[in-house]
Amino acid sequence: MTSFLHIQDKKQKDLLTLKAITEKEKFPSLVEKKDSKLTLISEEETYYLYLNKQAEDYNFHKIYNFFVNFSQENERNLNIDVKSFVTPNLKEEIILQAIIEGTLFGGYSSATYKTDKKKLKIVDYHLITTNKQAWDIWMNSFIKLAAVNFARGLQDIPPNELHAKEFAEMVKKIFSTSYHEELSGKVIQITESKNKLAVAKKVRETQKILSGRLDQVEVEILDKKKIEKNKMGLLLAVNAGSHHEPRVVILRYFGDKNNKKNVLGLIGKGITFDSGGYDLKSSQHLQCMKFDMSGAAAVCASFFGLIQKSPKINVVAVACLTENAIGGHATLTESVVKSMNGKTVEINNTDAEGRLVLADGITYAIREEKATKIITVATLTGAVVAALGENLTGVLTNDRKFYREFRQAFAKSQERYWELPIIPENTKALKENTSIADISNISSSRYMGASNGAAFLQEFVEKLPFIHCDIAGTAWKTKTKRGTGIMVKTLIEFMLIEKNNSGKK
Repeated sequence: MTSFLHIQDKKQKDLLTLKAITEKEKFPSLVEKKDSKLTLISEEETYYLYLNKQAEDYNFHKIYNFFVNFSQENERNLNIDVKSFVTPNLKEEIILQAIIEGTLFGGYSSATYKTDKKKLKIVDYHLITTNKQAWDIWMNSFIKLAAVNFARGLQDIPPNELHAKEFAEMVKKIFSTSYHEELSGKVIQITESKNKLAVAKKVRETQKILSGRLDQVEVEILDKKKIEKNKMGLLLAVNAGSHHEPRVVILRYFGDKNNKKNVLGLIGKGITFDSGGYDLKSSQHLQCMKFDMSGAAAVCASFFGLIQKSPKINVVAVACLTENAIGGHATLTESVVKSMNGKTVEINNTDAEGRLVLADGITYAIREEKATKIITVATLTGAVVAALGENLTGVLTNDRKFYREFRQAFAKSQERYWELPIIPENTKALKENTSIADISNISSSRYMGASNGAAFLQEFVEKLPFIHCDIAGTAWKTKTKRGTGIMVKTLIEFMLIEKNNSGKK
């Protein structure tokens, strides 16, 4: 299913209308009074959606999740009565964002390898509203969800088809004009065949704007020889057991060329499949390990949203890509390896590999790209899942001011998070767990795993402002085994906020 959304001030004739109602409002007696239940009243040409609008959980997420699920199943073109969702505590602008983003998320069709492929069906949703901000909200949400869905597309590719080389080539492709011209051509062909000439015109206009902005992003790919030249020992140690060579993808955007002393560095963990190495995962925990590259997917995809806004900010993304496999050359437990930073690391658990590749990525961003602030995104620890479950991203920081700014981005993106601490005892535990290296990649304790992981990374940020986002619980849905593109929206929102702070000290 593919969803097209239209902003209009009047209902389209001959289409059913989806309307939200609650207990205190007037509606036909046949409507089933069950939360989030749809009832079709044919005589009124209306889908009635019963919602408890007075409930504490009546918020963005309630409406967003409904439209995610609804757009995956619905095959009818519809009017949506936006005003019917409004309450004194939930503004129309938030409702519009929830409907648009939920529908675009649910209406996205990612990779399928089934031989019996269904024909692509396009469903039109007409959002009926007179809100003056509606078009801006539509455009902002469309940009963010295009980036989110690119990340999801990468996440969902099977691990036997997406190695470091293929990942890097796909990222390079997304920033090429020829790819977007081909993609837009297909969309225009579909819309014109459906007599949606206005939509086709809009696609042409968008493509023209986008083509002029793609060259704002510089893409560089480091192959194994260049990685070795940069002495990225930790990344190479993780890659040692794989038949597939590692890659590092670097994306550069300099929208504020007169202020190159202020560069935001985004570092993404890109383990295309994580076996655990010699500290081998169990069969159960090998499931969904293709999603261990989700941090890299998020930081790369966020640039696609960034260029469509062209803010006055300097950003560099570094995505460290490799498998963590077992083999004759795989790194052994208790090996000591020198990082790009120069620090030595005793690898006491080969399944704590994400922090190793991130550490070299952080050093590259600081020393080669001159990053002055660091954000890492990674499916780093099972501990964060134990602590926060599958709905909250764990956020850890060494800088309160930086964190307060980042928190504003979460509020705008509506992605949910919870702050966890980094305390001196975390660093002490890592250093005390080795007698022969500067630091161990794990502590001897099974407690505070998420904080220990962030504390390890903190040792490589060279006292710069640092935020770590642990997405191990939020990067994919266990039930569907599909990626979520988590953190893409927040990173885009943060970069738009940060543009206002780029000149401040």
